[in-house]
Amino acid sequence: MKGCQPLSQTEISAIVDTLDNARDRALVILGIRTGFRVSELLSLRLGDVFNRGAVVSAVSVARANMKKKVEGRTVPLHQEAKAALEAWCLCLISEGATAETYLFLSREGGNRPISRVQAYRIIKAAAETNGIDGRIGTHSMRKTFANTVYDRLNGDLPKVQRAMGHKNINSTVSYLSFKQEEIDAAILA
Repeated sequence: MKGCQPLSQTEISAIVDTLDNARDRALVILGIRTGFRVSELLSLRLGDVFNRGAVVSAVSVARANMKKKVEGRTVPLHQEAKAALEAWCLCLISEGATAETYLFLSREGGNRPISRVQAYRIIKAAAETNGIDGRIGTHSMRKTFANTVYDRLNGDLPKVQRAMGHKNINSTVSYLSFKQEEIDAAILA
């Protein structure tokens, strides 16, 4: 997490537009729109997001797959995430996937997800293709989610803390990027 930067809306659009396959697009959009850690995203199976012929309205990651394994987390799905998931789930189903198939299935065979390293390579390559400088990694998706929710909640830290699934508000604050220009402007206003 340390040093990874959040993405701007322009950078998100550029990265998503660069991704040319449904799996990678779904991974990045779901990461940015849910704030799940990459390991949590990679734990998802088709049945966790696609049920009765449709994408679910909220995605849950079980307690066993969460960072501290204390409790699970459920996040409602943004329309953009639903659309990306639908495109990818339909591809998986057309290839014979079942509810137990990992959502972000590795192309190396067997029922296993891509690695965290591969997820990093996907987002890093898309960023480099678009000339996005700085420290971009899989945690950039989670930081982007935190900053987006913070802005949309008008800086309500306790609500952002809840959206992130943090027990300690200091963890939430460490995810947010505070721009020095904004701080200076507030002081001088």
